[in-house]
Amino acid sequence: MEKNTAGRDQLGDFAPKFAELNDDVLFGEVWAREDKLSVRDRSIVTVTALMSSGILDSSLEFHIQNAKNHGVTKEEMAEIITHAAFYAGWPKAWGAFRLAKEVYKGE
Repeated sequence: MEKNTAGRDQLGDFAPKFAELNDDVLFGEVWAREDKLSVRDRSIVTVTALMSSGILDSSLEFHIQNAKNHGVTKEEMAEIITHAAFYAGWPKAWGAFRLAKEVYKGE
């Protein structure tokens, strides 16, 4: 997985410690543990967790795109969101589908 610098890019001046933890620990260490869980599977877990938490903004869109980049097909993403809807809530699924349709547009 390529190095993530979103924390430093967006918050480096304002919240440098948070930016460091985001980039170096969350993405640099946790996401790098591919011997424990593949990036594809981590992406699925993250999309589900964000949707369940009601995070239906650019963070979820980034992680849907990341899942796509790591092999999650449009059909699989639709099934993931549909399945999670029964646990996370129907309105959250609608929001997630809006973002997923943009990410998978044209497929």
